Amino acid sequence: MSDQPARRTFLKGLGAMGATGVAAMVPAEAAAMPQAAPPSTAAPPLVHSYTFLTSPEAAFVEAAVDRLIPADALTPSGTDCGVATFIDRQLAGAWGSGDRVYMQGPWQPGTPTQGYQLPMTPAEFFRAGIAATTAYCVKTYQKEFDRLVPDLQVQVLQSLEQGRIVLDGVPAQRFFDLLLDTAMQGFFADPLYGGNRDKVAWKMIGFPGVIAIYAEHIKTYRNRRYDVEPASIVDLS
Repeated sequence: MSDQPARRTFLKGLGAMGATGVAAMVPAEAAAMPQAAPPSTAAPPLVHSYTFLTSPEAAFVEAAVDRLIPADALTPSGTDCGVATFIDRQLAGAWGSGDRVYMQGPWQPGTPTQGYQLPMTPAEFFRAGIAATTAYCVKTYQKEFDRLVPDLQVQVLQSLEQGRIVLDGVPAQRFFDLLLDTAMQGFFADPLYGGNRDKVAWKMIGFPGVIAIYAEHIKTYRNRRYDVEPASIVDLS
């Protein structure tokens, strides 16, 4: 595996996610599209400022999303696409504080279809997962996750996803699921929320954006490619 594994190779290698098809969404859609031009190198550098994440936590998240979404000919890396910024904003907001999460217990193991079943808000769980994974990496490799070589970072993520790592106080697979889910949401969400910078994910899959822009054309272009510049919520203001 190279220092910059193709996202198709990495996501395809994730066992459970590959089975569900969630992680495979990027390569499957991208493969169906015409070859895209390499991302422009003229774009201004992205300045990363975080509200919730501490510096060590931000370093972990940036490294993780760059392994989940490595830079290639289709898009920049996850961090440069704004995915880490999206995650930070979600953790700092109502979702992170568990605004719509039932927090009264009782806390019993749930089934896989029941999703999140822990006595922590998403932000608390995310923070605990980062700390536990960092502790594992320091104990096992004498380095924090973000200081490991890319291949080893991929190995750690795969071990989390497959439950081969036991984290202190945090279920490893649940933490990986949350990390991957929020990364994918940030990659494909409206740029209003911090991710999908310059609409790179939408351009990659040919998604036109806000439905108000193209609703009247859905039937006309039912079996034909609809080539337009994607529009976000911000573009409507």
